[in-house]
Amino acid sequence: MPMYKRFMLISPCLFLMISAAAQRAEDYSPEITPEAIMRVMKGVADWQIDNFASVPHHQLDWTNGALYAGMMEFAKISPERKYIDWLYGIGKSHLWQPHKNMYHADDVAVCQMYLEMYRLKKPDKDSYLIVAPTQARLDYVISHPSSGSLLLDYSDGQTTERWSWCDALFMAPPVYAKLSAITGENKYLEFMDREYKVTRNFLYDADEHLFYRDHRYFPEKALEANGRKIFWGRGNGWVMGGLVALLKELPDESVYRPFYEKLYTEMAEKVALCQDKEGFWHASMLDHESFPNPETSSSSFFCYALAYGINSGLIDKEIYTPVVSSAWKALVSAVHADGKLGWVQPIGQDPKVVTSDMTEVYGVGAFLLAGTEMIKFSQHNQ
Repeated sequence: MPMYKRFMLISPCLFLMISAAAQRAEDYSPEITPEAIMRVMKGVADWQIDNFASVPHHQLDWTNGALYAGMMEFAKISPERKYIDWLYGIGKSHLWQPHKNMYHADDVAVCQMYLEMYRLKKPDKDSYLIVAPTQARLDYVISHPSSGSLLLDYSDGQTTERWSWCDALFMAPPVYAKLSAITGENKYLEFMDREYKVTRNFLYDADEHLFYRDHRYFPEKALEANGRKIFWGRGNGWVMGGLVALLKELPDESVYRPFYEKLYTEMAEKVALCQDKEGFWHASMLDHESFPNPETSSSSFFCYALAYGINSGLIDKEIYTPVVSSAWKALVSAVHADGKLGWVQPIGQDPKVVTSDMTEVYGVGAFLLAGTEMIKFSQHNQ
């Protein structure tokens, strides 16, 4: 058959496929309205749930813990029960247990979702079963504190017993703060605050107002190609996301709050300066030339954190509104027509090349967290 005839036969099918894709893409408007934001959040959440069976990580892994944290916040505001039911089914199937390693911060990340589920279910007679395993894990760690090194070395399990990498500040501290708020017991905050400050003093650059991922990226050991210090985008996103979770749990009168507010506002100012003109952040905070592509897990966490800061009055609305608005519009542009979130850097520990087809569950979790704060932001600015 001549080539032009074959083309004529298949082109109507292609036209229909392209038209359908265009229609789906139109559903994800960059407008900052509650309706538009909820629509794209639903698209991203549904895509992830529909594709969850192909996720290679254990359901209690930190990657999924971050997904569940975002999915839970979305579930709270969604009119559909399926998201809460999905999360409840996962927790119940694992008997609400943390992951396997007693001290590893990553292995309690899933407990953020558990504790929020407990808050939703606490009138139920068996709701204590949701919180009990988390409380048992934290009680043991507090009663038997690790003396492991902060010099992270993955060949030595003891160097992951403390919060020796900046990602840990998202994974574990919010769990301690949530459990303290639930139980009224201060020991969880005392332990969290002490360990957090040890990590902050070790990994925070007080001049740059950013965190090194771990000691291996201190400037005497490595620099970016442009000679700047290495500050990983998602690593600092983890810290900012964790700070928001802490600040949401600490009341205004808490003696612990001023430290975390100060750290948050310092980082917020620097983070805003690292945004590119399209509204994205990159795998490297200070070397966009070496890593020119956008990175959506860091961008989502920063959008989430800065939107929260505006909503709560922690940062100046006039200064940061353009940053947050352009960040959200950029994030929506990274969502594929079918709801897949692209430009997510794979699991790592330093800046790497990212492509538009890359996605990961923690990026989706961060996106959903950003969306929940953007809903509030849009309502305040209508």
